[in-house]
Amino acid sequence: MATLWVVMSFCVPVGNGQLSIQIDHYVGQKVMELDTVYYRNALGQQFTVTKFKYYISNLSLQSVAGKTVKLDEYFLINEEEPVSKRFDWANIPEGAYSDISFVLGVDSVHNLTGLQTGALDPINAMFWTWNTGYIFLKLEGKSPASTSSGNIFEYHIGGFKAPANSIRTITLHFSKPLIISNNGTHLLHLKADALEVLQGPTTIDFSKLSSVTDAHNAPMVANNYMDMFSVIDDAK
Repeated sequence: MATLWVVMSFCVPVGNGQLSIQIDHYVGQKVMELDTVYYRNALGQQFTVTKFKYYISNLSLQSVAGKTVKLDEYFLINEEEPVSKRFDWANIPEGAYSDISFVLGVDSVHNLTGLQTGALDPINAMFWTWNTGYIFLKLEGKSPASTSSGNIFEYHIGGFKAPANSIRTITLHFSKPLIISNNGTHLLHLKADALEVLQGPTTIDFSKLSSVTDAHNAPMVANNYMDMFSVIDDAK
């Protein structure tokens, strides 16, 4: 139904249209505010959010005519760095588009490439040095219901090998076609709801599962955040 190491804005020279993608973070119906606001999960347990960051990659637009336009770029979206929540996609052929798809995570090729730069630089603290793999999403916070030291909870989701593959492809359908015009600049506004990390199909109880930092429960949490994104404004 949901920054960054460095500014995630870029432009490809020449042509066609440009799409700016703005992602706003929510917890349910409330705008996310780190450290200060108490939210409630599906079980009514109170919690605050202290960290929320994740990778978006392998973006593609599907046209009404059945063609696909792809963007081979990685973005690290980080609530602590608001500038990361907006990035530009340039040189999109003009036309009408019906869907946008992207991967939440890092594909197997880049997981196996070793240490990299930019969004994938280990300096961003999204890389398990002991496992030679990337963390796809981090949600951290505190809840009185958590039995962990300091009442913290932490969900660090990663893993690209079966049966613990947590790479998820998300597709969003536009309620009306997104029209890209030649030399035009357009806006696509997305909502990322962190509450979805904690619910449906599996409701997470902080008192029973306050930490996921390995592959054992990661796919379960990844199935939850399949519903994290939604379109709150079709392109303008």
